[in-house]
Amino acid sequence: MRIAFTAPMKPLDDPIPSGERTMGRLIVAALAAAGHEVRIASGFRSWRGTGGIAMQQGLEAEALAEALRVGDRWHAEGYRPDVFLTYHLYHKAPDWIGPALATRFGAAYAVLEASRAPKRRTGDWAYGFAAADAGLARADQVGALHRADLTCLQDVVDNERLALVPPFLDADPFLETPRTSRRDGEPPRLLAVGMMREGAKLASYTVLAEALRRIDPVRYRLTVAGDGPCRSQVEKLFAGLPARFAGEIAADAMPSLYAGHDILVWPAVREAFGFVFLEAQAAGLAIVGGATFGVPDVVADGTSGLLSREGDAAAFAANLATLLEHPDRATTMGDAARAHIRAHHTLAAGAKRLDGFLRDALRLQAARATR
Repeated sequence: MRIAFTAPMKPLDDPIPSGERTMGRLIVAALAAAGHEVRIASGFRSWRGTGGIAMQQGLEAEALAEALRVGDRWHAEGYRPDVFLTYHLYHKAPDWIGPALATRFGAAYAVLEASRAPKRRTGDWAYGFAAADAGLARADQVGALHRADLTCLQDVVDNERLALVPPFLDADPFLETPRTSRRDGEPPRLLAVGMMREGAKLASYTVLAEALRRIDPVRYRLTVAGDGPCRSQVEKLFAGLPARFAGEIAADAMPSLYAGHDILVWPAVREAFGFVFLEAQAAGLAIVGGATFGVPDVVADGTSGLLSREGDAAAFAANLATLLEHPDRATTMGDAARAHIRAHHTLAAGAKRLDGFLRDALRLQAARATR
């Protein structure tokens, strides 16, 4: 089928790496792997960090002007999509372009990774919240990447139009890279991966540093991969701990980085699901993480890792201490993690789920047209 795609929160060509950008690119790759023709409809970014009704109204006008330009170009080319797919819709990143073009060209409209925060119904984000809700009402099919979002969406999206579409990755580079064994006497090798910026990422590093200070530093070695404006603050958090800062690592070097470690440690404060958890498990690492939002959907707690309540540094430290005291258990969990990814989160699995998701959108569009 012909699929028009947009990502209003973060376009696929955004220069700043993130799990959001990676997931968007993977969706396009999976659809192509399933044999579909995917066209990036627009790189328009509706996301804004601060709200205000006047700003959002102006943004809506810009978006609708972009939809008109794109639609006129499609009309001139004779292009008509079967489905318009929008990736990540919420109050800070409404989608005005997808509904407009889907209506103009008679395409099904589908939204993948939608989230909803009812407290934003009023206040500075009220206009964006209403616009996102309008998109959900217009959609023929809505997909949540994890159960926490699915539960929130059930208030406004009927079950017939609502689906769970778990996240996935191109697992082969991680599955196929040989693991590097520890040298005799070398302590377990911990790895943390995350951008160094204000907000949730810095909060995660803060929790991790607090947890590690509860553990004898001779029992582990930590590598921190990532960079950003808060790097000096992050480095200060880990002062005196056995931590090495590797900086930002190129995407093609990540499989080798994971392969040289034993346990991924990441508190996942406010993470939707944590893309690093998928990568680390594919590479065979055990997980010590925070049980935030969709993390329990991608990490099998007690099997491929140990999860603790979000922000609870003491519980996080206790889980890590368990694996440091029982390295064989960490190895077993790493093996289980790889099996978990092979079974549930590969690109092929994602392609199959997305194909079914979009075919359901077409089916429901046809059904709604006859009512």
